[in-house]
Amino acid sequence: MNHPRGPRAARGAAPRHDDRRRSFPQVAPRTAPDGRFASSWWGNAWVAALEATALDQARLARGKAYAGRGHVDAITVTPGRVVAYVHGSRPRPYRTEIRMRTLGDDGWERFLDEATARPDHIAALLDKDVPHALEAVTGLLPAPGDLVPDCTCPDDGWPCKHAAALCYQAARLLDEDPFVLFLMRGRGEQELLAELTRRNAARGAVEAAAAPPMPTVPARIAVGAATGAGLPPLPPELPVPDRPGRAPRAASGCAAPAPPRPPPGLPAGSARPRSARARPPGHGGRRPRPRLPRHRA
Repeated sequence: MNHPRGPRAARGAAPRHDDRRRSFPQVAPRTAPDGRFASSWWGNAWVAALEATALDQARLARGKAYAGRGHVDAITVTPGRVVAYVHGSRPRPYRTEIRMRTLGDDGWERFLDEATARPDHIAALLDKDVPHALEAVTGLLPAPGDLVPDCTCPDDGWPCKHAAALCYQAARLLDEDPFVLFLMRGRGEQELLAELTRRNAARGAVEAAAAPPMPTVPARIAVGAATGAGLPPLPPELPVPDRPGRAPRAASGCAAPAPPRPPPGLPAGSARPRSARARPPGHGGRRPRPRLPRHRA
């Protein structure tokens, strides 16, 4: 059977998942009373890097207001880049992006080695948490000056209010999922999880092979057959009851049931079975047949 080839077959195939490209829908307006855009330590570190880079605090305040009112559209994250359209004073939104450097292979090797060295680090990553020790190994979070803004608006501020709004909304994404930060640095979530699983399995196999053998005891020695001690004696047998159907007192430890008590008003011992009660005189248990008078011929 000939399989279809060409553009038609490619059009019908399922789209391939790209682990190094994630798109997030428009983030809802910020409703926190304190005005903070992040609650995790890595999200606040991202905001601190932005605010330390800003040259104009007025533009930074306007960008925070844009982000708080939901002026940032859907956000797309790829290695080294965060892109979104941000609405300003004009009807047409501006294309805004934030660029940052990615980690090299040596940096990711140090990160993965440190993560697999301790099981609590892997558990924290699976729980959407970033230990401070992992961040300190390679410097995942941006330092002041690492974020490079770019926007199509005519404002030449560093950053402009649109880029500042995008940075504030990106902090909310990092707050919910730290793997977005790893993607910004160059690695996707499934790629990292697969590598962590492989390294953790290899480390466990090496530790199991290097561990000393555990002391064991043969089964025949455990039950005492080899030492001649034998098995423990069986418990004594129960006595055979003198009458079938009645439990022995020695075995049950309970006394025999007491005889039924007579009804109130009758002396003791007067209660007899219904079949053994005396019948009135002349009553033999069968009703007498009536006799018919005889007539003489």
